[in-house]
Amino acid sequence: MAKGKLQKFADMREYRNVVEHPYSVADNVEFPLAGNWKKEFFGNDNPIVLELGCGRGEYTVALARRCPQKNFIGVDIKGARMWSGATEALRDGLDNVGFLRTNIEIIDRLFAPGEVSEIWLTFPDPQMKKVTKRLTSSLFLERYGKILDDEAVVHLKTDSNFMFTYTKYITEVNNLPVYECIEDVHGRNDESEILKIRTYYESQWIERGLTIKYISFGLSKRTGFTEPDVEIELDEYRSYNRSKRSSLEKRK
Repeated sequence: MAKGKLQKFADMREYRNVVEHPYSVADNVEFPLAGNWKKEFFGNDNPIVLELGCGRGEYTVALARRCPQKNFIGVDIKGARMWSGATEALRDGLDNVGFLRTNIEIIDRLFAPGEVSEIWLTFPDPQMKKVTKRLTSSLFLERYGKILDDEAVVHLKTDSNFMFTYTKYITEVNNLPVYECIEDVHGRNDESEILKIRTYYESQWIERGLTIKYISFGLSKRTGFTEPDVEIELDEYRSYNRSKRSSLEKRK
């Protein structure tokens, strides 16, 4: 019998690979793992990689299987969905996987400066009308910069041409080094093992004829990011759990 949300939330509170620290308690409860994730949670000194907006945790778990020399933390506020990845990781004994149920907006409070080596953004909502909620906006880059090490990399994998184009502009206007920029991930013969990972919804988008895009860029500790002052054509299709997008909108 499928488990309901209440049971999943109960499971998550007992799972040793799950930490819960949402915004509602962040101002009142000290977060002792900040600066201590490697020693206290993983018990090793391996690099930490975050997947922000991990959903079911499919990508987090798949990355952990392919890269046992790194520690992975899936971050999302929706615990009922995250339950799937957390359960799979426990069942399969993946000790380099953890999950953090929290609001991404406070991610810089939950890790110490230099504690994180990579960030993955897998199919985030493009937030075309809300720049401040866009996960590659100047506001979020500022937050990431507070917790990343000097050689950190940010990865974006998306079905949204808007999100992909916007991110290219944000790297350009802020002089961030771009390591890879791929218009059609699954249309290449030399597709990397990591980029071959497909989540359930990614497979659905591919079946609909959408191309998957990828960009990775460097983001060391810094502040003072600038928004690109450009017009970007909005996505015209309706994606899962997203509103319909059309026309052009000036980005400020």
